[in-house]
Amino acid sequence: MQKLFCLSTLIISNLVLIAYGAASPKSVPFSFSINLIHVDSPLSPFHNHSLTSSELLRLAAHRSATRIDQFQKTLDQKAVQSTIYPGRGEFLMKLSIGTPPVELYPTADTGSELIWVQCSPQQTTFFDPSASSTNQELLCSSQSCQGTLIEGCSSSNECVYNVTYADRSQSRGILSTDTFTFDSTAGQAVAFPASVFGCGYDTRFPRPTDGIVGLDIGPLSLVSQLSDQIDRKFSYCLVPLSSGATSKLRFGPDAIMSGAGVVSTPFVTKSNANFYCLTLEGISVGPERTQTPQGQGNIIIDSGTTLTYLETSFYNELEAIVKETIGGQTETDPSGIFKLCYGAQSAAAITSLEMVFHFSGADLLLQSDRTFQGVDDLICMNIVPNDALSIFGNLVQVNFQVEYDLQARQVSFAPADCTQK
Repeated sequence: MQKLFCLSTLIISNLVLIAYGAASPKSVPFSFSINLIHVDSPLSPFHNHSLTSSELLRLAAHRSATRIDQFQKTLDQKAVQSTIYPGRGEFLMKLSIGTPPVELYPTADTGSELIWVQCSPQQTTFFDPSASSTNQELLCSSQSCQGTLIEGCSSSNECVYNVTYADRSQSRGILSTDTFTFDSTAGQAVAFPASVFGCGYDTRFPRPTDGIVGLDIGPLSLVSQLSDQIDRKFSYCLVPLSSGATSKLRFGPDAIMSGAGVVSTPFVTKSNANFYCLTLEGISVGPERTQTPQGQGNIIIDSGTTLTYLETSFYNELEAIVKETIGGQTETDPSGIFKLCYGAQSAAAITSLEMVFHFSGADLLLQSDRTFQGVDDLICMNIVPNDALSIFGNLVQVNFQVEYDLQARQVSFAPADCTQK
């Protein structure tokens, strides 16, 4: 069985609108940033106000378990003609499409390529392409109408896409172009004409969604479409869910990090997936270190997965070291989601615990507030075992600026107070 650890990994202003050509090869790189909203945040249009913070965390952890199964199906697939994607992530981004612009909140997903939105009037929120003066359906002869996402041609020769996710969710519709507009946190709206996206008329998802914005390295992802304008760079800074603030997604030169505290590690991609994969060499807890048995490109860092997953034998070694370091009596999580939990009496020992994730060329220090979470009356480690592959999830990335440089093919980390970014 293939064992992997990989990196997988976003408003309209009434002031000034700046428009940029969607595919100009001579564009001068520029920067802009937008808000990212966790799907369970009170700021999210999909937030369930009746649930406690612990209940929301357990639901997010349950979605993690589903998502890692989806990643494995993607990596195991053999047929190149029917790509299966992991599914939705955890963060929403505000995107307006068309002229006049229609405001939507799709999910930003570093594990997906295609950008698509709901276009069926049967959905609560949807984009009506016939109401946009800048919308253009793509024909089968279009350069974008190729690859594993394309199902074929409609009776009127329009390009039909069909993207399937491993949980059997699906979006099917017409590949189109229109103007994308983002509210920059700097106060200026930025617009990108003729951006390619899927207009979904047949979508099936287990929970509400306005669509997905793919951020992997595939040719139809947002990052690839804007590559000339943003110098092939983007970064995010994730806030704690309890902060009530919004995370930030930056594109362009402003995403670049430098100075003390910045560590960088190469990423690789697999032949059957466009995920960002790093190489994890080991983990230290104090003076004790355990080595991972896998080789290059063995961890997916994914902003859309809540928990961090480690290959089971490697996890067991880490858990033994953590137990020895903390001491005291462990407790059982009644949901079975978290594998290592303690009661409040162990809080002081947990607070002083530090882990170092040793990536190739980068040692990343994680304080206990990134590796342990309060769940009801327990304190549980948010790192769990998995037999198939390993993922560096979003809880351990909180309060880090994480930069993706597609030109240099590396990912960089720097500690930050993301509520102030």
